[in-house]
Amino acid sequence: MNDLPVVRLKNAWNSTHPWIFQRLVEKPEQRPKPGAIVEVVGVDGVWMGRGFYNGHSRIAVRILETDPDIAVDEAWFHHKIAAAVSLRRDLLKLDDVSDAWRVVHSEGDGLSGLVVDRYADLLVVEFFSAGMFRHREWIYAALSEQFPGCRFFSFADEHVQKQESFDYRVQSAVPAAIITENGIRFRADPSGAHKTGFFADQRDNREWLSRLVHGKTVLDLCCNTGGFGVYAAVRGASEVTGVDIDDAVLDIAKGNAKLNDQRIKFVQADIFPWLRDAGNRGDAYDVVILDPAKMTRDREQVIPALKKYLDMNKLALGVVKPGGLLATFSCTGLVSEDQFLDMLRRAAFYAGRTVQVLHVSGAGADHPVLASVPESRYLKAAFCRVLD
Repeated sequence: MNDLPVVRLKNAWNSTHPWIFQRLVEKPEQRPKPGAIVEVVGVDGVWMGRGFYNGHSRIAVRILETDPDIAVDEAWFHHKIAAAVSLRRDLLKLDDVSDAWRVVHSEGDGLSGLVVDRYADLLVVEFFSAGMFRHREWIYAALSEQFPGCRFFSFADEHVQKQESFDYRVQSAVPAAIITENGIRFRADPSGAHKTGFFADQRDNREWLSRLVHGKTVLDLCCNTGGFGVYAAVRGASEVTGVDIDDAVLDIAKGNAKLNDQRIKFVQADIFPWLRDAGNRGDAYDVVILDPAKMTRDREQVIPALKKYLDMNKLALGVVKPGGLLATFSCTGLVSEDQFLDMLRRAAFYAGRTVQVLHVSGAGADHPVLASVPESRYLKAAFCRVLD
């Protein structure tokens, strides 16, 4: 292990968070390549851990291992990925519920900068760090051991490649996978322009809400590929309407409705004018779902993002029947649960509605969050009863 480059900290570091920022790290005399594995020593020269180094990124070091006797090598990746899969299969028993679940949740599984989702035989690998991208062959080998015969689709968002200083052109398209979740079928198409084409993080929330919709009218706003709406239709809602601004995702949503032999009305529209018009007409629904895309990645934009959440939730509350339900979500990691619930309180005030919060949740248990890395808990869900 002595041949690894050594990175020294400038200041005392007493945290179990795996990220160490650039300002805390001395520039090494010989700069390791972005994503190289290094030894990390404290300002006093005492060994602290091993991890990825990146002199180009705001996050200079991602600590992976704090046991001096354990090397970060191919065997280490096999062990960590096997442990992540065991959590899902042996403890959570997710195979009994679905063949679509998160295999690796970055820091939550001790693999900072790596996310892997499973869709039947298709594994979608997303790189958030140069280190994970650099060691991708080890990752693919470890995953193949757990999922023999699996197919891979891998990618990294452009902003991540820029921040982390690596280049990865998206590979050629792969055939979509048809997955089953709680007996309901969906198409996951990662080659399309919409992430993986299916969000497994909402599995438990879809199931929870679907138990309350039988015989009810349902409005699914920012419906994306139709997850909540299809669940509602299958579970006996009397009428389901899905609204999204994106024609391409609505095509997938229509396909998902058809896969389950369900009739759903899908509307291509911006929800802001659509909801204003619906409110002016006096339209009202028994159940309204609001699940918008991520609002911002920029800390400076959190207040404008909350304002946008406030406006859309106020409008959504205006089309819920008295005694009806609102399920509202935020996947913006920079918005905390407290901020989200405070926004909901203000939206209720401006809409002139009384809101009973029945249930607050987040992503499923296959998205574990380390207590020392609370920012990896990104999804917030509030299920409410709406009174006059």
